[in-house]
Amino acid sequence: MKKIISTITAPAAIGPYSQAVQIGDMLYTSGQIPLNPQTMEIESDDVAAQTKQVMENIKAVLAAADTNLESVIKCTIFLADMNDFAKVNEVYGAYFTQNPPARSCVEVARLPRDVKVEIECIAQVA
Repeated sequence: MKKIISTITAPAAIGPYSQAVQIGDMLYTSGQIPLNPQTMEIESDDVAAQTKQVMENIKAVLAAADTNLESVIKCTIFLADMNDFAKVNEVYGAYFTQNPPARSCVEVARLPRDVKVEIECIAQVA
């Protein structure tokens, strides 16, 4: 059975999608961009700051499903510019210090609201 995950501690969906969907013990998050959940605004143009906000948003969605970063199996990172990879990787790595998940990272032509980074993940729910 499909369960929709929604929380006010992460940015509200800005389109016809859910923050995350749980099927059995698997959780699939929608891509998170660096929106501040209180203001629904992008508060920095700096890619490191944007990555930090994205990771905080992911943590909030995971918490709403009673799981956390340690349960993340796979992440996909979408970058507006692959030259930002090292900065994004540094911030991302601070959130996954042990047993990091599998990961893909791709450069895309454009991201919503012209942000620099978007991240989605798959996690296991206990």
